[in-house]
Amino acid sequence: MMDDMISMFIDDELSIDDKIEFVEKVHYDKAFKEESVELLNQERVIRSEVVDHVPPVKLKVSKGFFSSLFAPLLHPVGLVASSAVAGALIMLFFSMPSQVHTAVPYRFVIYRPDVIRAEITGSFTEWKKIPMKRTGSTGYWEITLNLPQGEHRFTYIIEGQERFADPTVATRERDDFGGENSIILVES
Repeated sequence: MMDDMISMFIDDELSIDDKIEFVEKVHYDKAFKEESVELLNQERVIRSEVVDHVPPVKLKVSKGFFSSLFAPLLHPVGLVASSAVAGALIMLFFSMPSQVHTAVPYRFVIYRPDVIRAEITGSFTEWKKIPMKRTGSTGYWEITLNLPQGEHRFTYIIEGQERFADPTVATRERDDFGGENSIILVES
């Protein structure tokens, strides 16, 4: 709830009364103030220049590295020991109860005061378009979706045609249609 209020403050989506409440909360609640400053610093990083190129890194691997690493495993005793370890790991894997993956609420927000219709589509909707909701007359569009944990790709669609990646998400990839998808990692 408080993360949403901080996010709405950063995105200038709060009414005057809500802004007064926010400032009073920052003044009296040290933990809330620290979280607000942390999210503002994160927003500053997001709005800074995106690194387009990472220089290549050369790793020196000595000759025979892999053969010296795996040589003990090829010895009969090493082969038996490695087989026993592999069998134990497989049994451990299958005997562990599977974790229940819960959905996590994730809020998507864009600022497009010039449009009448905004939608979102992505791997979490099986690439079906989901309409976003306009928030008042501020020009912001938003939607909160329950997403499963993991990596997800998505894009926004304006007026049913124009696709664009989320400008606040630095991780992107080219899609098969010449556009870009944003990539997010959802964790609990």
